[in-house]
Amino acid sequence: QGRMLGGIICGSQELIRGPIETYVKHTGGAMNPFAAWTHLKSLDTLDLRVRAQAAGALQIAEWLETHPKVGKVRYPQLPSHPQHAVAMTQSPSGGTVIAFHVKGGKDACFRFFNALELFTISNNFADAKSIVTHPATTTHQRLPQDQKDVLGIGPGLVRLSVGLEDVTDLIADLEQALDQA
Repeated sequence: QGRMLGGIICGSQELIRGPIETYVKHTGGAMNPFAAWTHLKSLDTLDLRVRAQAAGALQIAEWLETHPKVGKVRYPQLPSHPQHAVAMTQSPSGGTVIAFHVKGGKDACFRFFNALELFTISNNFADAKSIVTHPATTTHQRLPQDQKDVLGIGPGLVRLSVGLEDVTDLIADLEQALDQA
């Protein structure tokens, strides 16, 4: 059994490391009232921000497809995407997230990450800032390798969430980082 004392949950290690930790990982911490108000106010411009981010994501995805150090690129608005036709009927803006493979595996991918200057390395997406993550060692690290293989989560996979920065600046940052991969 567990008890809540103020903002602290007390209980056995089994309880805390089991269902409580799982719940907190999936739902996050409680938001304070000011943060909730700020988030609510930000909804006024959400549509404009996401449209701008999606337009930037398309430009970046198209550019990534031409880079010699980039393998497969996955972005719904690209004609090369396996479900492009369906995606265009369901979500014509394409969204803000791109997945692509850096050739050379994990070492090349990490050199790429370390060389980035404008992108934040994180596994939390949906920000106004551009973010990159390495799914194989973060969000999907606990999956067995055979499941990662089925999902296309290889050692060079990068997930990129495009923010509101200038697209030409983002592409320049990606280019200089890929040159070091």
